[in-house]
Parts: sequence; C-alpha cells; structure tokens
Amino acid sequence: MKATHSDPTVQPVPASVVETVDAADVTLSNPKWAVIALGANLGNRLENLQGAVDALEDTPGLRVKAVSPVYETEPWGVEPGSQPSYLNAVALVKTTLPPSSLLERAHAIEEAFHRVRDERWGARTIDVDIVTYADVVSDDPVLTLPHPRAHQRAFVLAPWHDVDPEAQLPGRGPVSDLLAAVGHDGVVPRVDLELRLPE
Repeated sequence: MKATHSDPTVQPVPASVVETVDAADVTLSNPKWAVIALGANLGNRLENLQGAVDALEDTPGLRVKAVSPVYETEPWGVEPGSQPSYLNAVALVKTTLPPSSLLERAHAIEEAFHRVRDERWGARTIDVDIVTYADVVSDDPVLTLPHPRAHQRAFVLAPWHDVDPEAQLPGRGPVSDLLAAVGHDGVVPRVDLELRLPE
C-alpha cells in the first residue's frame, strides 16, 4: 500500500514556524530552577500572594512551574502579637534570567504591592525572596545564595518540602532533614486556602 501524505507529521514545517520555535528556544535555552519564598501579613494576604505568583509568571524568561500549599505562620524576629500573622508559600520557577535580574524582578514586584522597608522584620504586604538559584552558592551581600536563613525557617522549608519532597538546599542538605530539625511550631497549613498556578 502506498503511503499517503495526509499525516501531519510528515508535512514540511513552514519556515515561519521554524523561526518562531528557534527564537523561543534561544530565549529559553538552558533555564535554571529557582525557589522563591512568598510571604504577606498586611492587606488581603492571599490576594497578595496570588498577585506575586501571577507577576512572576508575567516576567519574560520565567515560568512558574509549581506553587506550594499555603501556611499561616507567626512573624519572625518580633515580639509575639506585635504583628499580624503571615501567609507563606513557595514557588518553583524555571528562568533564563541571571540571579541579579531575578532579584530586580522580585524587588519590582514588592514595590508594585507597596512594600515598605522601614524596619528589619517589619510587616509587609508582600515579601519575595530568592531561596535558591540552581546550585549557585554565593556570599555576595546584595544577593546571598542560597538564602542565608532558609535552613532555619519552617515557613520556607515546610511549603518547599510539600511541593518538592526531594529538594536539597545547597550546602545544607535535604530539605526534609532541615525541616525535621527545626520542626513545625508556629507553622500551620491553611487547607482552606489555595494558590492557582498561572495558566
């Protein structure tokens, strides 16, 4: 029986399509995984977290691949009861942006939500922190990688472990072991709340 050419897989691909695919391939060549921690304790906390996830997805050269469950946590480094509790989550992203550009984008998202940096450990509408970028280890004071306190923070480790149980914190080991060491005190799953992965 003679083969027909109705099968679309054997049709020649138009040059314009090839160019488009090639261009997309260049812009997304060799993307890196990064872990982004999100937190909010002012305003509509869930909306702020979702807005930050959406803003990350809208970033050229970045795709949000997973978002964790939401946790409610006590504020870090301040007197108990002096601030509203936080909602926290973690996003896993793939990006072609270098760490410095990813940090600029994180700060731009914070500014868009009117984050105020008056005091260390201050309340905030949104916090967008780079926890890890691939396996990069850097003591650059502008962007220390991985985040220098991530291994101590259950509000980072718990949602990160949920979304990637095999995760490793460069230089510190498995996230599961780090979470077991710090425990879940003050970190409560909010099963009634959910972040959407951008479409």
